[in-house]
Amino acid sequence: MSDIPELQRRITAALDRIGQGLDGMAKPAEDGEIDTLRQQLEEEKLANAQLEERIKKLKASLSEAEAARDAAQSDSAEKLTDMDKSLQSLRQANQQLRDNNTALREANAEGVGEAHLINKAMLAELEGLRASRAADKSEADAILSEMEVILQRAAGGDTADDTTQPEDA
Repeated sequence: MSDIPELQRRITAALDRIGQGLDGMAKPAEDGEIDTLRQQLEEEKLANAQLEERIKKLKASLSEAEAARDAAQSDSAEKLTDMDKSLQSLRQANQQLRDNNTALREANAEGVGEAHLINKAMLAELEGLRASRAADKSEADAILSEMEVILQRAAGGDTADDTTQPEDA
């Protein structure tokens, strides 16, 4: 029980200090200090607005770059598909040419030269040449497409380093 007066005295002292602190806070700040704080607040709002605008521009640039990348990938995929079809056609024509040449050799070995086998062999050879030309054209188109993308990047200066450079705010 002897601790109660001591605790009461400590609580009273703490309440007095709290009251003094509140009295100090209740005093109005000087007008100059308020004006300075308001000006700093306005400057921060302006800086924040500038950063938000910059973020919007960066997001728009990113969206444009992603759209261009997607278009380029789609174009490349289409060219690769065309090249694959041409190569399949070439393989098929070459297989047909080999089969016809085998039949022609067998006919010549038997001493029977058949005109329709010679015609089939020539047609297969022509088809092989056409397929080979189509495969070469598809491959050249794919290479040109990739070169155009590289040249556009080089001419436009669109690099990842440009977007990551810090600017003075």
